[in-house]
Amino acid sequence: MTDLFTETPTEIAVLGAHCDDIAIGMGGTLLTLAESVVGLKVRALVLSGAGTDREVEERSALAAFCPGADLDVTVLDIPDGRAPAHWDRIKDELKAFRDRCDTRLVFTTQRNDAHQDHRLLAEVTPTEFRSHLILGYEILKWETDTPRPTMFHPLATAVADRKVQLLHQHYPSQVGHDWFDAESFLGLSRLRGVQSRSPHAEAFVIEKAVVTFGSPANTVEGR
Repeated sequence: MTDLFTETPTEIAVLGAHCDDIAIGMGGTLLTLAESVVGLKVRALVLSGAGTDREVEERSALAAFCPGADLDVTVLDIPDGRAPAHWDRIKDELKAFRDRCDTRLVFTTQRNDAHQDHRLLAEVTPTEFRSHLILGYEILKWETDTPRPTMFHPLATAVADRKVQLLHQHYPSQVGHDWFDAESFLGLSRLRGVQSRSPHAEAFVIEKAVVTFGSPANTVEGR
C-alpha cells in the first residue's frame, strides 16, 4: 500500500442526510483537518432536522468537531426517511449549496448505504458537484451495509477517542441506541486502522478521481 498525498485543502464541503451522519462518518477527519489547517472553511449541509432539538445538537457538535474553523452549517427540514419523495427540493437545495461553496473536495454518504436518505444523497451529490473529488463516508448502524472502502484517512488513537467523546457529548438523543457506543465506533475505526496500517482510520469510497503524474504543464490540454 502506497500513500497518496494531496494539496492542503482550504475549504471543504460536507453533506449529511441526518444530524449526526457527518460526525459519525468523518468526525475524526474533521478534527484532524480543522486542527492542522489554519482558517479551514467548512461548509455543511444537512437534509433533515431543522427547527428541532436535533438541529441544536448538530450545530453544537460540528462546532466541536471543527475547532477554529470558519464553519457554516445549513440544516433543512426534509422529513426523516422520506428523502426520495423530496427529490426535486433536495436537488435544488444542493445546487444552491454548491453555488455557495468554493472547494473541489466534497464529503458525502456512499451509494450502497442501506438507508434510502443516505443513498439518495450519495446519488444526487455528483450531479451537482461534477468537477469535484467526492469521498463517500460510512455510517455505522444496524444494517449490514458496511462498504468495501477504497481510501483511508489514518487517525491517531487520541483523535479516535476524542471523536467518541464528542459523539456522546453532543448527541444525547442517540445514546440510547444499542449501536451508539464507544466499542462500536472504536471497533470500526480500529478495523480501518488495521486495513491501512495505522492505529485507527476513517474509510471512504471514491466516487471518481483523476490522477496526474508529473507537473501541471504535462496535463492533457482542455481538461
